[in-house]
Amino acid sequence: MRVPWEILEHPADVGFLAYGATPEELFTNAALAMISLGCDPAGVEEREWRQLEASGADLDALLYAWLAEILAVADAEQLVFCRVEVSELALESDPARETPAAGRVRGIAYGEKFDKARHRAGTYIKAVTYHQLCVEQTPEGWRAQVFLDV
Repeated sequence: MRVPWEILEHPADVGFLAYGATPEELFTNAALAMISLGCDPAGVEEREWRQLEASGADLDALLYAWLAEILAVADAEQLVFCRVEVSELALESDPARETPAAGRVRGIAYGEKFDKARHRAGTYIKAVTYHQLCVEQTPEGWRAQVFLDV
């Protein structure tokens, strides 16, 4: 079984490849990769949850918006997440394209307020970027490449 995500080396930022058998699993694993870079999720308890929703003009923009929404909520409320579930991922098809043209994603992030005495902070993530952002379907499933501004 393939790992759900892996870190990519970059001279100025941090990146990852995320994998999934379905788009929903891909979006879940991409969220897990991002939150794992910010704080070790093993030490985070599911004391609170936040509903999340994002939309995008294409699959790349949808993943960007999804990750940016998770990051914005975590940053604004000083939360750390340990788990993210995708409850709905609706994609519109376009016969002229190989991948879906637009869509909406909804889900829930579980975690708690950041406590520096209990949580091991990782890399501070300023933003999700479009730098080399790519979502694609492969023979093995779905794959996304994402770089984050740190």
